[in-house]
Amino acid sequence: MPISSGIPAPEFELYDDTNTLRKFSDYRGRNVVLYFYPKDDTPGCVKEACNFRDDYSAYERANIVILGVSPDNAESHVKFKKKFGLPFPLLVDEGHKICEAYGAWGPKKFMGKSYEGVLRTTFLIDEKGNIVNVFENVRPADHSAEVLSALGLPVK
Repeated sequence: MPISSGIPAPEFELYDDTNTLRKFSDYRGRNVVLYFYPKDDTPGCVKEACNFRDDYSAYERANIVILGVSPDNAESHVKFKKKFGLPFPLLVDEGHKICEAYGAWGPKKFMGKSYEGVLRTTFLIDEKGNIVNVFENVRPADHSAEVLSALGLPVK
């Protein structure tokens, strides 16, 4: 179960698709959309990422950072970003340690099989590093609009 709003966001240090170490503390003073997604280049993840991409200028104008996190490796992230022109960093959490820290890792079912995996979850984090909103069971096609609305930003 994801952690709740009103508490400090867990710290992290993860490499991104450019092999740059991204530390959560580097984003103090800025609002962050931290979204956890299951797998690069799968239908739902493409919809979600491309919606954030299409709305990226609205986030930029509001000085909001978008960070995507999945257990995929950097090579997979590079291909995914290039294929879909994603303008924001994708963080590598191969051991799903950060997914677990945020409660975005847990039991899932697909075609009758149970397994552990990423629970599609997004966190809005304020400039002080506190979680102000948690979106669980995200619907990929509508999610960016949902986040923009929660931020009080115009939705296309």
